[in-house]
Amino acid sequence: MSKKQTIALSRRAFLGTAAIAGGSVFAPAIWGLRAQESRRIVLRDPGGPYTPGFTVAFYEPFKKATGIEVAGVVGQHDPIAYIKSMVETKSYVWDGALLNNMSHDVLMDPKSGMFLDEHRASAGGIPERYVTPSFMPVLALQTVFAYRDDAFTGKKTPGSWTDFWNVKDFPGRRALRKAPQDTLEQALLADGVPADQLYPLDLDRAFKSLDRLKKDVQIWWTGGAQTSQMLKTREVDLCPTWNARAQAAIDEGAPAKVVFNQGLLGTEGFCVIKGGPKADLVREFIAFTRDPQRQAAFTKNLSYGPVHPDAYKYIDAERAKVLPTSPDNLKTAVQINTKYWAGSQSAVQERFNAWLLG
Repeated sequence: MSKKQTIALSRRAFLGTAAIAGGSVFAPAIWGLRAQESRRIVLRDPGGPYTPGFTVAFYEPFKKATGIEVAGVVGQHDPIAYIKSMVETKSYVWDGALLNNMSHDVLMDPKSGMFLDEHRASAGGIPERYVTPSFMPVLALQTVFAYRDDAFTGKKTPGSWTDFWNVKDFPGRRALRKAPQDTLEQALLADGVPADQLYPLDLDRAFKSLDRLKKDVQIWWTGGAQTSQMLKTREVDLCPTWNARAQAAIDEGAPAKVVFNQGLLGTEGFCVIKGGPKADLVREFIAFTRDPQRQAAFTKNLSYGPVHPDAYKYIDAERAKVLPTSPDNLKTAVQINTKYWAGSQSAVQERFNAWLLG
C-alpha cells in the first residue's frame, strides 16, 4: 500500500470514528428534546380572560408539580367539527380541549359517533351531577341578563325574564342572542313556564313569546365580547349575556347590574380527544384540575364559578358575590338540558333562522 493510500485510509477511519463519537455526543441532546416534546400537551381554551386565569390556576402549577408543559391555544368558538376532523384523520393538533357540556354531548352522541375518550378520574368532591365518564367540569357559568343602571334611575328595575319581556313597565333598548340556545329558554321562562317543566322545549309557545318581543329587539348579537361592548357604550339598556361578559363591562366602568335570577346554568371542562397519542398526560392534567384551591385561583381573572364547593374557602367574600356558583346565585339557576340540544340543535336552528327572516 502506498503512502498516499495509507493517508487516505487513515483519514476515512478518523472521519468514521468522529461520526460515531459525534453521534454519541449529540444523541442525548436529541433524545432529550424528543423526551421534552413528549412531556408537552396542547389544550384548546377560549382565550381572553381564560388564558391568564388558567395559566395561574392550572398550567404553571401542573408543570411545576409534574414536569409536563401545557400549551393553551385559542380554538374555534364552536370546535365540534374541528375535533371530529382531527379524530377521523388522526391529525391531532390538540391533545385535549376545554368544552362546554353541550359541545361534549354532541361529540358523544352515538348517532354522530363518539369523539372523546374517558378521563378515568373520580369526581374528587365535584358534585356527581356535573360529571360523566368523558366530562370532568372545571367551571360553571350562567346565561343571565344585565341592564344599565342609569336607564332605570328612579324607576323599578327588572329582576326576571318576565320583566325583560315587559317593555311597557321596563322600557329600554334591548338585545337578544342570534341563536336558539338560551334564547328559547328565556322566551319560555318569560311566558311563565316553570323551570322544572322547561324541557323538552315547547317550541310553538317559545316562538309565540318571541313574537311579542321581536319588534323591540334593536340588536341580535353573535359574540360575547359584543355584549360587553354594547353595555359599556349603552347601545342597549338590557342584554342577555354570559355572566363573565357582563362582569367584564362592569369591571371596566359600565354602570350595569347583573340579574342572576333564572340564570341558565352550564358547565365547561377539559376533555380527552379520542385516540390522541398523549391521552394519558391529558388525563393526568384533568385529575389535577379537580383541586379546589386551584379552581379558586382562576376566579381572580375569570368571573366564572368553580364547580368544587370547597373552592369558596379560598375566594374573597366580595368576589364570591359575582360568581355564578356562589350559594346565593346558584339557588335560582336553571340547569340547561344539553342532551335535549344535542339531539335537536339542527332542526331547531333551522326553524329559528326561518323565524328571524319572517
